[in-house]
Amino acid sequence: MAYIEKKKFFDQLLTVYGRNAVLEALQEQDVPVYKLHLAKSNRSGGSLDKIIRIAEQRGIEVAHHSREELSRISRNQRQDQGVALDLQCPRYGHYRDFLADAPPRYQLIALDRVTNPQNLGMVIRSVCASPMQGLLLPSKGCAPLSPLVIKASAGSIFHCPIYRCTDLAESLEEFVASGAQVCTLRADATESLSSFKADSPVVYVLGNETSGVSDQVSDLAQHSLNIPMCNGVESLNVAVTAALLAFRDVLSTTG
Repeated sequence: MAYIEKKKFFDQLLTVYGRNAVLEALQEQDVPVYKLHLAKSNRSGGSLDKIIRIAEQRGIEVAHHSREELSRISRNQRQDQGVALDLQCPRYGHYRDFLADAPPRYQLIALDRVTNPQNLGMVIRSVCASPMQGLLLPSKGCAPLSPLVIKASAGSIFHCPIYRCTDLAESLEEFVASGAQVCTLRADATESLSSFKADSPVVYVLGNETSGVSDQVSDLAQHSLNIPMCNGVESLNVAVTAALLAFRDVLSTTG
């Protein structure tokens, strides 16, 4: 495998763990799987037998490990249930790879310290189903891609364009330098989302479920937008806001 191809493969490599999450991933026939990892201490039966059967049918390599070795692979001994799976998500990669070949006009949603895995999964599902170009997901401060996220995404995590970064603010600086606008969604903003007209690439940032967008990210934003609320409601759930954003252009065109 050539160096560039090998690098791209490992950039797209994702390890999922937990029996239900692994079983769901294996059933996605169009998702390339690299290796199935099992703890030697596993007892046969139930979903484990299904996992092994599908892996054998698909010709997937199966590796057996001690419990300690498997926990180093899954990085979550409490929840891996003795099972982990290395797979390739063709649309999972690094944000710099996106920037290197970005279209002239694009829209991304970025998450700032969104820690609830169910919210993250629902955001992924909305972005995947929409015309948006993807989700910018930092490893620092956000929920990891766990079985709960996979379940909440209804399997769309394996098909959604997700661009990894470490620190969101540092990554957004590169997006701004490349000509993109950064827009935060805040309940106290004076400019409404409906009045905002994008004339360049845009990254919409959604903040933490409790404290909103961080000051560091807010300082980078050229626009701060709100969704007007009625009946005394202060704000929407972050996943609901993401869905409104993701389908904003579609709804305004067809409405």
